[in-house]
Amino acid sequence: STFLDSEFRYTLFPAFYGVVFVIGLVANVYALYVLHHMRESKAMNEIRIYMTNLTVADLLFVCVLPFWINYYINRGDWMYSDFFCRINGALFFINTYCSVLFLTVISINRYWAVTRPLVAASSDCWRRGVITSVIVWVVTLAAASYNLATPGVQRDDHAEVSRCFEGYHNNDSSKLPVIVIHFLIIGLFFTVFLLVVFCNMLIACTLLSQPISQPRSSTGRRPHGTKRRALRMLCAVVGVFVICFIPHHVVQGPWTLAVLNMTDWSQETRQYLNDAHQVTLLLMGLNCILDPIVYCFSTRKFRMYIQGHLKKVKHGKTCSNYTSTTGISMKIRNQSEDLSVFEQ
Repeated sequence: STFLDSEFRYTLFPAFYGVVFVIGLVANVYALYVLHHMRESKAMNEIRIYMTNLTVADLLFVCVLPFWINYYINRGDWMYSDFFCRINGALFFINTYCSVLFLTVISINRYWAVTRPLVAASSDCWRRGVITSVIVWVVTLAAASYNLATPGVQRDDHAEVSRCFEGYHNNDSSKLPVIVIHFLIIGLFFTVFLLVVFCNMLIACTLLSQPISQPRSSTGRRPHGTKRRALRMLCAVVGVFVICFIPHHVVQGPWTLAVLNMTDWSQETRQYLNDAHQVTLLLMGLNCILDPIVYCFSTRKFRMYIQGHLKKVKHGKTCSNYTSTTGISMKIRNQSEDLSVFEQ
């Protein structure tokens, strides 16, 4: 059958990915720099580990964007080797689902810290963060191994180009495995998304149930201001899911059936699904820009460091580390405050 294509992508994708590449590279390199200089803050250990891993995953995706830009400039003709196509496809997959999983563990971490502050503070946060991060990477790399094990480049004789991970329709024997894998991923994604929504709803309920009659908490900060920042963090995490990932996973199922000719839908319907699918791919690329915004809402220390750095740069001075080492007793005391977990 004829390859289901969307002409607008050859103009839109290079321009969009070019902007994402520049902003994503600058934002994530700077985020990595800030996280590195926050390494002495014990209260930040676990959340910093998750943020660092998420930043690395984003940078892996950003680094291969120039090759995808070249691919679309050449109207969907892959100019490199099959193995390099597999690597690029695998990194796209790894970035997407590492982002999903690390945003999920960040939500679980914040939920745990709000609802069980003493237990969360007294446990080995660094060890838990490392183990969780290793599990996320192992799971994601194992899932991405399918992209590395299967041929990436498919020849489209009609257009006389070599497609990279766009040739499912040419291979009848691969249709069933592709459908099973895609729908399995979709099901797992929505399971994870429901977990994120559940955690953030419980966090929101806990925050909103705290009294705000007193002008200031014992930490010296206004409770209603803390709640506002905390709720913005919840909206930021859920917002990344809604903007970047939900559209793709809603369209992915019907698109898979359409592109594999597993339905009797009209050509117009199939074309509409393919156009929508291309747009969702662009939206997924936004996550490497939006993730650093989540960091700012996740922790006050991250925001303070950036503000301090900008002030120092403005005055021509070297930025000093705003975060200091705190003991476990101080950490427990801070987390015991009603909302102080969002002020770390």
